[in-house]
Amino acid sequence: MAETSDAPHRLVAPAIVGRDGELRRAVEAVIASPALVVIAGEAGIGKTRLVSELAAAATRAGRRPLPGRCHALREPFPLGPVIEAVRGLGDDLGDLDLSPVAGALRPFLPELGHVLPPAPEPLGDRAAERHRVFRGFVDVFASAGPAVLILEDLHWAEEQTGDFVGYLLAESLPELSVVVTYRPESVDPRVRALAAGLPAGTGLANVTLAPLGPADVGALAASIIGVDAVSGEFASYLCERTSGLPFAVEELVALLQERGTLVQRRGGGWARRALDELDVPTRIRDSVLERVARLGGAARQVAEAAAVLQVPVPLSLLVATAPLERAEALHAVGEALESGVLAEHGDALGFRHPLAAQAVYEELAGPRRLLLHDRAATELAAAAPAPAGQLAHHLRHAGRLDEWVAAAERAAEQAFELSNDAEAVRILEDVLRHAPASPERRGRLAVLLGEAAVEAGRAQDAAHLLSAVLEEDDLPAPVRGELRFRLGGLLHDAGSELLRAHQLFADAVADLDHRPDLKAWAMVVLGIPMAGDGDPAEHRAWLRRALTVVPEIPDHAFQVFLLGKIAMVQVPTGDPAWRDTAGRVERQTGGDPHHRREINAYWSIGTQATYAGHHELADRLLTAGLTAAAGGEGARIETRMERSLRSGLVLLRYCQGSWDGLADDAAVLMDELAGNPRARIDGEAAAACLALARGDLDGAAAALTAAVDLADELSGFDLLPIPAAALFRLAVARGEADTVLDRGRRLLAAAEPKGVLAPAVRVLPAVAEAMVAAGRPAEAERTVRSFAARIDGLDAPLAPAALAHAEGFVRLGRDDPAGAADRFAAAAARYAPLRAPYEAAQARELAATALLTSWPSAPDAGAALLAALAAYRDLGAEWDAGRATSAARRHGLSVPARHRGGRRGYGSQLSPREREVAELAAKGRSNKEIAAELYLSVNTVARHITTAMRKLGVRSRAAIAHQLDQN
Repeated sequence: MAETSDAPHRLVAPAIVGRDGELRRAVEAVIASPALVVIAGEAGIGKTRLVSELAAAATRAGRRPLPGRCHALREPFPLGPVIEAVRGLGDDLGDLDLSPVAGALRPFLPELGHVLPPAPEPLGDRAAERHRVFRGFVDVFASAGPAVLILEDLHWAEEQTGDFVGYLLAESLPELSVVVTYRPESVDPRVRALAAGLPAGTGLANVTLAPLGPADVGALAASIIGVDAVSGEFASYLCERTSGLPFAVEELVALLQERGTLVQRRGGGWARRALDELDVPTRIRDSVLERVARLGGAARQVAEAAAVLQVPVPLSLLVATAPLERAEALHAVGEALESGVLAEHGDALGFRHPLAAQAVYEELAGPRRLLLHDRAATELAAAAPAPAGQLAHHLRHAGRLDEWVAAAERAAEQAFELSNDAEAVRILEDVLRHAPASPERRGRLAVLLGEAAVEAGRAQDAAHLLSAVLEEDDLPAPVRGELRFRLGGLLHDAGSELLRAHQLFADAVADLDHRPDLKAWAMVVLGIPMAGDGDPAEHRAWLRRALTVVPEIPDHAFQVFLLGKIAMVQVPTGDPAWRDTAGRVERQTGGDPHHRREINAYWSIGTQATYAGHHELADRLLTAGLTAAAGGEGARIETRMERSLRSGLVLLRYCQGSWDGLADDAAVLMDELAGNPRARIDGEAAAACLALARGDLDGAAAALTAAVDLADELSGFDLLPIPAAALFRLAVARGEADTVLDRGRRLLAAAEPKGVLAPAVRVLPAVAEAMVAAGRPAEAERTVRSFAARIDGLDAPLAPAALAHAEGFVRLGRDDPAGAADRFAAAAARYAPLRAPYEAAQARELAATALLTSWPSAPDAGAALLAALAAYRDLGAEWDAGRATSAARRHGLSVPARHRGGRRGYGSQLSPREREVAELAAKGRSNKEIAAELYLSVNTVARHITTAMRKLGVRSRAAIAHQLDQN
């Protein structure tokens, strides 16, 4: 028997093995676009090979594959795999029918600037700029179809990539399917959740790759070697040694071939030495290292250079990094490629798998790593433009620390400018912890870290670093001022050390003359009341000072933003000056906000106006804000702001008694805002209160408790009175008034120091009722009298009605039902013009029952009770209607018949909301346009249209108009 050199020497099997079912499911999904295919599995399991076969099948089906990959070594640019996918279009991009918004991609694709539309004007807002970039990429993918976007290794993706994929999937482009791959144990939970929020009509294929069994391992080995089969014994041995990982099988078979332990006899057929003589490594690392060791000396040096470079790179960089003469290096690259140790990745070269690069890198001695990092850094620094992330990485590991700091600062600034905040934070934290730098530079880096950390939600971690830098000597005054401001902001956002944060803002003001925007912002924060001994007059003084600085801010939109924050503080404190501040916001925007910060101002004032009872103003501001956020000339603002506005409007609709369809809209919104408690709290409180009014007492008890606890946890003391009042009413109805007294006392006691007297008056009647029900009428009287004194003279529209409402319970506690009836009637009259019909109906019911108790034949008492019942029925308040019905029958009143089963059912007829949506659809409006006009979610609009088409008996939107005319 002799070894021959003409045996096949493959590293990769010519056909995929053991994945037929997974491949078939993935192909069927991508062809039936829109669809999402999720391919998950551990490192080396064969995700890339499956994707390669999937791309080939998609191409045969007439769909263009657009592949992109994440890398362990990141650049400041966000959206790396998305950029790579679009870059793969090359000059074909110029043949697509792109809209002007695609011009926003120029900074990300400078090499394709000649085929992109002109760059749009800057928006001056990082969030809005990022959203426009998202829209630009969506425009490209919508124009490139039919296509399959393939994003590999999302376990290495930065946050924006995950956010973009979610945004893209929500658009549900009809000719685009998306394929993502990741390692489940390492991926961000938000990437995992992509499949959970798909819009209706988008297909889904979840493909989880498991290790191969012995039979498939044997088939894979045979395919690599080029024979029909290997023995079952050998297949089982390989499977045991590789744990069924295809990459490990490939490496191991290649190693055995290189060792010569697999030989081909003359005349065909394969032989192997005895299994116990094979001495096969049990780890991928060992097999990779042995294969590298078998290379010639120069090829080994090229492999070591590739390991240090970590990611696939151009040939010129690989050659320059290896410490060889150019001709020798080129020859060595050829040897490494021929052996299969390195592979071609398009125009780049590198290891076939990151596991292999990691194995070789970890084996290098320290001085060897230092040399190779130094050569890589020198070559990268000469590039134009230099890849900032790679350059900073290699400078650091080459020990060139001063250059590392400079490169890292450039990389962090670039990342921050491109809204890649998490990457900016990572770079800056690394530098501040490990690099030498002057106090001025450290201060400057810390300031940028503070700004990026807020955006990235990393306040707690960054605060420690900023504190350490602030303690250093020789910080220039402007840097010290900005650093104090940023540290104060981090502590404030984290909800920790609030007194220290307050002092940092106060100390920063004197050093912020060069930044009027930050100076005014610090004053606004100082104007926010805090628990403790804060003087309300001092808080108001800070707000007045901020108002004098705002005109110095050169950014008009930021002026409006800060005015919104000032009014946001003034409204709940009952400061009448809020009206002038809010008026300035509306005048400066013409009542029509466009910029995200302007929309934020409308949301800030509108939500506080809701809490405090300025319902008409709240409706105007929140509606204008949502109109801008959800549509405004086709320039949708960030989804997060739109959903926050919708959440605020859901609560306003509850307060105003506009409950038709509210439960469904609130449920949809809660699903969309899962994981974002600050945005969803308004809607969650409304849904919980609505559950009580509808009579779901057990569900309401749990939901109200959760909403109250969440508001407490988020320091939402301005919102808290709304769900707390409902929770207290339920406790009284169940005979459990004493269980809520302590919470009620704390809430009212904190109202003034927290600066929420105006909204807190909402809970006063419920607290008074609970105290009386618990046998504490004297305490109820003291509480109401004390609160009345504190709120006297404040701009609190609900105060007269709520005080009269609470005084009615006090009179009941004194056993004075006639006096109680008088106060309740006064409350009902005062609630009515405030667009608070639910509270008005409650007060009217209480007035009627109190009067009927003391004077059963009192004129108009029965009519008042029946009017309250009618109001409850109109609202859909089943719990209250049941109570009022029982009271009416006890007093011998004839109760009008009503539709059974709660809210009116429309059967085969269109409900008013369904008709409204159908009429807009008949006019050619899109779901998004209808959602913006009616302040609904797109999902709710889609549901109404589906129902309307079923009831009308039509199969297309185009037929809706004709059928509506017929009806």
